Amino acid sequence: MKARLFTDGGARGNPGPAAYGFVLETEDGTVLAAEGRAIGVATNNVAEYSGLVAGLRKALELHVPEIEVVSDSELLVKQMRGEYRVKNDALRALFVEASGLARNLQSVEYRHVKRAHNELADRLVNDALDAT
Repeated sequence: MKARLFTDGGARGNPGPAAYGFVLETEDGTVLAAEGRAIGVATNNVAEYSGLVAGLRKALELHVPEIEVVSDSELLVKQMRGEYRVKNDALRALFVEASGLARNLQSVEYRHVKRAHNELADRLVNDALDAT
């Protein structure tokens, strides 16, 4: 079974109060899992990676073998594809964690989309921030 993992993260202020969101769904759009969680004060990029890590963990927990990660973070997508180096220390630890999780799946592809194509994950981020 191949699934799509929509991930997002955001901070109000950079750094500032931050949260991530992810939605894991099957190819036909059935939602397997969705989560939005505040993570305290962090940067936008840390929040983006936190959403990816949480989503990959959930995919492994649910034994989903193939994932297409969909994110509106061009930086995250290009770093995970190996097109950009990870220079920031805080991001490097999250990158290493996400890479390790991804290696436990049969296949992972990364796709960058505009924010408008990532609405549910974006809404989960904002709901988590509004609740803090």
